[in-house]
Amino acid sequence: MTPMAFADNTESAEQLERAEREKQAAKTEVWKPVPAVVTAKKNAVPSDAIPLLANDLSAWESVKGGDANWQFVNGELTVKPGTGDIKTKQGFCDVQLHVEWKVPQPEPDMEGQQRNNSGIFFQQRYEIQVLDSYNNATYPNGQAGSVYKQTIPLVNAMRAPGEWQEYDIIFKAPVFDGEALESPGYITVIHNGVVVQNHVEIQGTTEWIGAPKYKAHGCEPIQLQDHGNLVSFKNMWVREL
Repeated sequence: MTPMAFADNTESAEQLERAEREKQAAKTEVWKPVPAVVTAKKNAVPSDAIPLLANDLSAWESVKGGDANWQFVNGELTVKPGTGDIKTKQGFCDVQLHVEWKVPQPEPDMEGQQRNNSGIFFQQRYEIQVLDSYNNATYPNGQAGSVYKQTIPLVNAMRAPGEWQEYDIIFKAPVFDGEALESPGYITVIHNGVVVQNHVEIQGTTEWIGAPKYKAHGCEPIQLQDHGNLVSFKNMWVREL
């Protein structure tokens, strides 16, 4: 056999082996469905997201009924103390939520839970705490990034008062079979780029007093809390999952 013939046989064997490996690999390739294309430019709302703070408060209403009476200026929403909580007009189940929020400089006598408090309630029941937790001692299952009165954040990623904070939250809604709980809710919270809740189970409603509980419900609005403090929000959008 000439050297060239030997080379041809070796190349042919390698080709056959590769063809067989590609055939085996193809058995685990899944080509459908093809994911939809989403435009996600830096510092912009993803193309398939619902902006909740665009040009006005048309996406919101008071939990008491009627218009949302919080202050909205240059894309920034600020609590108007005493007017009550506001909620989205649309109900949601599983979502990805992005929001930026800011607390003002605290008054000298503010401490603990009084230090510029608010909250983000998924389905009007399950709260992720909004609070100035920068050098502020309080019960850890009530600090910023907590599932209120349930799950302590893994770390405290709070920036100083006056700086914008960022929350990126993945919320998996509880599922009910009639009145019975089929599967609990789960939540992941990223605070300023740091994971503070890692797919934790929601034990039920986030109560100030008493134990959490589940009661059957469907998709419900996102609610923002008026706790009497001038907390601000901006760049808030949601993607249904």
